[in-house]
Amino acid sequence: MTTAPSERTATELRELAEQAGRDLEDASALDILRWADAAFGGRFCVTSSMEDAVVAHLAARVRPGVDVVFLDTGYHFPETLGTRDAVEAVMDVNLITLTPRRTVAEQDAEHGPRLHDRDPDLCCALRKVAPLEEGLAAYEAWATGLRRDESPTRANTPVVGWDEKRQKVKVSPIARWTQEDVDAYVAEHGVLTNPLLTDGYASVGCAPCTRRVLEGEDARAGRWAGRNKTECGLHG
Repeated sequence: MTTAPSERTATELRELAEQAGRDLEDASALDILRWADAAFGGRFCVTSSMEDAVVAHLAARVRPGVDVVFLDTGYHFPETLGTRDAVEAVMDVNLITLTPRRTVAEQDAEHGPRLHDRDPDLCCALRKVAPLEEGLAAYEAWATGLRRDESPTRANTPVVGWDEKRQKVKVSPIARWTQEDVDAYVAEHGVLTNPLLTDGYASVGCAPCTRRVLEGEDARAGRWAGRNKTECGLHG
């Protein structure tokens, strides 16, 4: 495997990302990840919500032992934590679990109970955004499982783009995939998926803020239902 240079400026990384986004628009997910491995080596990681392990599986085919970063917010469904444990046990990845600085009990003591109901943006900022930013400090680039077909807010997701907030390259190797593509890959390779996906959930987040989707709804409709909120802040 190639090793990425240890120091590149934000301008260099942004230009690299923008060029790759153009060059790799029609590339396969594996080729996008091969580019990321060549460009960043060990300074590249995969982030996973453990809705499924598709991107982790793809990345491990390119770089066995790849870092896979999971955010344990303290509010996950047991099925999500079980999926994480299964991924760590059976896949050739280095599973890294990030946790917020405060436990749920400590957060309740400081902000009052059920902050997720009263101020979901603050709850996400404390339990997702802040720990991820700390956890990504050692990397130049990170991969996500974002897909353009998931919701209107993700329709323009580049396969490689620039994360201005974190000053890092953001790789979305399956951005052009459909749900049918995901299902086919899972079936072909026996990839682990969260059991909740077969129980009416189309997108799996924290238990207090996730419900099953109704017929005709997009995949993100079950997240923060009834609120003018579709993203946690990790992706915009």
